[in-house]
Amino acid sequence: MSAEAADREAATSSRPCTPPQTSWFEFVLEEALLEQHLQKPSPDPPPVQLIVQFLEQASKPSVNEQNQVQPPPDNKRNRILKLLALKVAAHLKWDLDVLEKSLSVPVLNMLLNELLCISKVPPGTKHVDVDLSSLPPTTAMAILLYNRWAIRTIVQSSFPVKQVKPGPPQLNVMNHIQQEKELTENILKVLKEQAADSILVLEGALKLNKDLYVHTIRTLDLLAMEPGMVNGETESSTAGLKISAEEIQCQVCYDLGAIYFQQGSTNAAVHEKAKEKFFKTKELIAKNGSSSLHFTIDEERLAGYCQACEVLTSSSDDASQQATPYSKIHSCMKSGKYQDLVKIFLEDNLTLSLPEQFRQSVLRELFQKAQQGNDTLDEVCFKVCVCNTVCDVLQGRIIDIQFCQLFLKPSKEKIDFLLEVCSGSINLESASEELKRRMAAFLKNLCLGMEDLQFVFMISSHELFIKLLKDDERKLLIDQMRKRSPRINLCTKPVTSFYDIPASASVNIGQLEHQLILSVDPWRIRQILIELHGMTSERQFWTISNKWEVPNVYGSVILGIKDSLTRDLVYILMAKGLHCCAIKDFVHAKQLFAACLELVTEFSPKLRQVMLNEMLLLDIYTHEAGAGVSGERPPSDLISRVRGYLEMRVPDIPLRQVIAEECVAFLLNWCENEYLTMQVPLPLVQTNPYVKLGQLLAATCKELPGPKESRRTAKDLWEVVVQICSVSNQHKRGNDGRVSLIKHRESTLGIMYRSELLSFIKKLREPLVLTTILSLFVKLHNVREDIVNDIAAEHISIWPSSIPNLQSVDFEAVAITVKELVSYALTINANNHFWLIIQADIYFATNQYSAALHYYLQAGAVCSDFFNKMVPPDVYTDQVIKRMIKCCSLLNCHTQVAILCQFLREVDYKTAFKALQEQNSHDAMDSYYEYIWDVTILEYLTYLHHKRGETDKRQIAIKAIGQTELNASNPEEVLQLAAQRRKKKFLQAMAKLYF
Repeated sequence: MSAEAADREAATSSRPCTPPQTSWFEFVLEEALLEQHLQKPSPDPPPVQLIVQFLEQASKPSVNEQNQVQPPPDNKRNRILKLLALKVAAHLKWDLDVLEKSLSVPVLNMLLNELLCISKVPPGTKHVDVDLSSLPPTTAMAILLYNRWAIRTIVQSSFPVKQVKPGPPQLNVMNHIQQEKELTENILKVLKEQAADSILVLEGALKLNKDLYVHTIRTLDLLAMEPGMVNGETESSTAGLKISAEEIQCQVCYDLGAIYFQQGSTNAAVHEKAKEKFFKTKELIAKNGSSSLHFTIDEERLAGYCQACEVLTSSSDDASQQATPYSKIHSCMKSGKYQDLVKIFLEDNLTLSLPEQFRQSVLRELFQKAQQGNDTLDEVCFKVCVCNTVCDVLQGRIIDIQFCQLFLKPSKEKIDFLLEVCSGSINLESASEELKRRMAAFLKNLCLGMEDLQFVFMISSHELFIKLLKDDERKLLIDQMRKRSPRINLCTKPVTSFYDIPASASVNIGQLEHQLILSVDPWRIRQILIELHGMTSERQFWTISNKWEVPNVYGSVILGIKDSLTRDLVYILMAKGLHCCAIKDFVHAKQLFAACLELVTEFSPKLRQVMLNEMLLLDIYTHEAGAGVSGERPPSDLISRVRGYLEMRVPDIPLRQVIAEECVAFLLNWCENEYLTMQVPLPLVQTNPYVKLGQLLAATCKELPGPKESRRTAKDLWEVVVQICSVSNQHKRGNDGRVSLIKHRESTLGIMYRSELLSFIKKLREPLVLTTILSLFVKLHNVREDIVNDIAAEHISIWPSSIPNLQSVDFEAVAITVKELVSYALTINANNHFWLIIQADIYFATNQYSAALHYYLQAGAVCSDFFNKMVPPDVYTDQVIKRMIKCCSLLNCHTQVAILCQFLREVDYKTAFKALQEQNSHDAMDSYYEYIWDVTILEYLTYLHHKRGETDKRQIAIKAIGQTELNASNPEEVLQLAAQRRKKKFLQAMAKLYF
């Protein structure tokens, strides 16, 4: 360490506002102890939590003299801490299985980013753009490790997570958990966006076919030395721990198979890729042996994946497709052959090849289908349940409660089938004594639970029963039946049966919790909670489902309710109501919110106002999804409530931003521009970004018919949007070359983020408002200096024509926003010709000429009754016609070019003649001559064909010239009528070609 650096460190540590830091002596001691521990012949593995400690210390922000929080400094202390974390991971041989089990997603992301940095991954490049074969082995391996982890994390996030039961609520703990959850969600969002790139990187790794090396403690020490001391050793092909090409392919194939299998839920064709990768993994393990792998693969899980892929992928060989019980069951469920399904379960009771969980999942699916109204499945559900129950009995498991419920009312048919299953599930000649004893006990308990002697006789007289129970056991059973009821009358009310015995408290609690999760009836929810709290006072029942989510601003208020029953009830009612809103089940949402409002009105004015706000949002959703779709204006009461919410000044009321957002969008959609412009309180405009944006939009739309008057409000709106689309300087890449795949492109300088603005705009349906904001973004797109092809839009002249600081605007984000806005606008009105022209211009600017022609023609068709009327000149301007000409030219449709040249205000003979000289044309050529009305062009065609000796085509051109309606001496209106008729036929022919 240099003297200057030491002075700088000392000065930093001596500042009073800086938090206490570890001394250099402790650092050196800690590093020495760790290295001594790792270098033992057979050391115990160091705790993975050391990585967390080292990285947390290294990422602590500093505080300057002005008490401002600064990013972690890049000093020797932090570099040592990061190096120690990397050494612990290197000691574990970078085993992702071990690291993923012990480290959270944010910590592991930080660790692997440090690995990329120290491995000298080329800065400023995407991994997918890097040629792995040209990189040093350790660098290529670092990229592989990162992308393998990215794929594995995406797959892992798709699995259901068991909710951890929390202790008493503590705000600081909850805040920490919430922050980590949000950070994890942000990382997962980016990883999912870049999943396609990660897959391409791993697919490229399969083509490497060479050994790679991963960093060890020694290579990390070499990299940490001064550059002049390394002597290039870490760049050689032998530095680090050798990972063979076969091991790399095995791991990469397995990870690719997992992500392809996960994607197969939305794209069944991807299952073929997953199958290919998994079977390749299986082949490599069989060839090299799993013991030789540095990184282990769960072979049981791999076998499960392979079996699932065999079921899900189709095969031309029907025999092979039905080879396994899984594939047979899958086929039966898909085709509705439920009787065959019962036979498969009955046959499996002998072989016991199907896992219990799989059997239960099939039964659950059948119950769900039955509950949806398919009454024919009730019998199938009973039969499958009986098969599962007999299987449980034979394996010594507890009888499921579903069987007890289905058998409360036995019948002759049910008893017959049960005895058939019992007989088919056990081979008395080969069965063990334990199996016989279990089956006998099951049949004996069945008899004890029957009230009807007829059913008891059916069981006790069955051949299986007689073989399993000895004579003295049967006599004892009869004695027990007599003691239970001296005189059994079939008409009297039976005594409590075996299946009516109350379940244990834990079973009852589980059943009630299950009902609580499924119920949307407020009264039933209240009754269940009362029963649950009567059984136990130690549980927090609002935590039993991870689907129950309440916004954080409400959560702290609700969890502050002292009475546990009331707290659970309020939380669950609100969570279920919000969920019903999300799935557009507005009827149940209103019932749940009304019950919650009635409850909180008694004790909490704050929560009462919260519920009133949520019910307002629900009413907005209900109207917009119902009467609003047909254009019916909302009732005046709803508009008044929306205004009242925006003007509300009740202190300490938790507010959700989305309600203000929906209220402003609602007022804009129903043209309440006067209120937004003149009557909204000024403090509200200054504090709520959506209200400010809505006011500027309303003012601009209100003054839009007069461009000169609207320029001032338009300029204000322009400045707000430009600031939103500007890139924040604090998110630039650092000088250390570290590659971070999480990019912060959205500015914090504007009143909201660009994604929030886009989300707000997609709530708007009023055409004038959409046209205004769309033209603003189009103008912003056209302002950039390197733009080649401008995009046209309505009202574009009202916006400023320049920006003082062009470099600050993220034009890439602007271009993406324009595309998304046009796509959204066309879902609102697919026949708006100005929006169609914008879409066509976008395709033209991106060199997609066929698509551009499609939308140019569609724009003309929607405003001219499919060209039966003249296309308005403000739609087919000279610029649009010239772009259509260029599209046809680049598509080698040269005759179409010549015809379109006539559409210009001044016919472009030069372009037309040049196009007609082209002999390699991809259009219909001479069959288009009937659409030419300009005699000069026809005369040139006659000359051209004569010169080339094309007699037939020359005659067609002469015939076109000879039509009397094209005679130059005709009146002007006759000539115009002839031109209009040819325009119509030509554009209709073009539309049929490109639509």
